[in-house]
Amino acid sequence: MATAYTLTYSVGEPFNGWPSFYSYIPEYIQGMNSYLYTFSGGNIYRHNTSNLRNTYYGKFEASTITSALNPTPTEDIKLFKTLSYESNTTVADTSQARWAAIELFTDLTDGSPSSMLETYFIEKEGEWFSFLRTESGTVNWAQRSANGLGIGTIPGGQPAASTNILFDVPVGSIIAQGDTVYAATVVAGVTTTAPILAGEVTFVENNPGAYSVTVDTSGVGTTVPTTGQFIMFIKDAVAESHGARGYYLQFKLSNDSTDPVEIYSVGSSVMKSYP
Repeated sequence: MATAYTLTYSVGEPFNGWPSFYSYIPEYIQGMNSYLYTFSGGNIYRHNTSNLRNTYYGKFEASTITSALNPTPTEDIKLFKTLSYESNTTVADTSQARWAAIELFTDLTDGSPSSMLETYFIEKEGEWFSFLRTESGTVNWAQRSANGLGIGTIPGGQPAASTNILFDVPVGSIIAQGDTVYAATVVAGVTTTAPILAGEVTFVENNPGAYSVTVDTSGVGTTVPTTGQFIMFIKDAVAESHGARGYYLQFKLSNDSTDPVEIYSVGSSVMKSYP
């Protein structure tokens, strides 16, 4: 269900449109002698006279900008690799003066990032630049960073912090320490349960006759696998980030600075998506 909220709209006569929306809700509004006056709670306020930005009637509200990137809209699905913006923010400013991408969305959202902190952006040649990173903890089994190992055998009597899972075949060279292991029940070759978190890989042995993966299953929300379950793993979502895939990328930037901050343009490095 959509959330209803109230905004104050401003009309721009040169643009013949409504270019801005404001979070403050006045009881009455009037322009006079080149100043804007509003009333709230029976008090009169004169705007654009305070150095404290993003604050109306003593209440702070961050500034946001929502738009979309859609080069060649009728052509192939695109891969948005980066997000960048030009602003008067400098390296000397605190991170508060930077813009954060609080919403990222494509028409084919598939585990792509949903937000990026302002600290992700670094200044390069006058622009603030960041790769589009998948959020930590994102699990998407359709990505190449997810792989299956096979049916595991779990000997009894093992400590949870060092659970050894044995395999009849080599586990391969892709799995590594730090990857996250999941387990699913299999009946007649078909998984009958959703993958359940087992824990983090601490050691991999890939020698003939000794194919095994050691997993720390003592973490919060983990479950020790049982013999006969199908074992799979997924690599770190941030490290394996590939960008955002879709026909367009919609973004929402936010700035919570109380100092004057401007933004001039927003861009992205875009390429054709090759599945």
